[in-house]
Amino acid sequence: MTDMRYTLLLHYPEPTDEQLSAEDRAEGQRAFSAYAEALHAAGVLIGAEVLQRSDNTTTLTAVDGTLRVQDGPFADTKEQLGGTFVIDVPDLDAAIEWGRQAPAIHWGAVEIRPGATHTVDGAWTPNQ
Repeated sequence: MTDMRYTLLLHYPEPTDEQLSAEDRAEGQRAFSAYAEALHAAGVLIGAEVLQRSDNTTTLTAVDGTLRVQDGPFADTKEQLGGTFVIDVPDLDAAIEWGRQAPAIHWGAVEIRPGATHTVDGAWTPNQ
């Protein structure tokens, strides 16, 4: 059986610089570095992305064929998408186990979403 690709979407509150001490920021960076290293060492890490704050977001929508460009995130929530990890694991249970270990689980949510397609040598391929 072929492994499945899952994206772990990390949703959590975005504290300001004034709300987050330098020590807390450094600890979070250490935790994410250790998590990424564990994924890499296990051979399941495909890619990871830390996103800028959501107030740097531009959201596009189209209503009746008219493009709307909106500054800031589309969702008005306390938690925002802060980053992603793409992993290649045997099944959802394995993805859940890796998601359970994500540092963001302690202050937000980790959404696990299976991939629908991926590229191999530039060709789109259905995800198994």
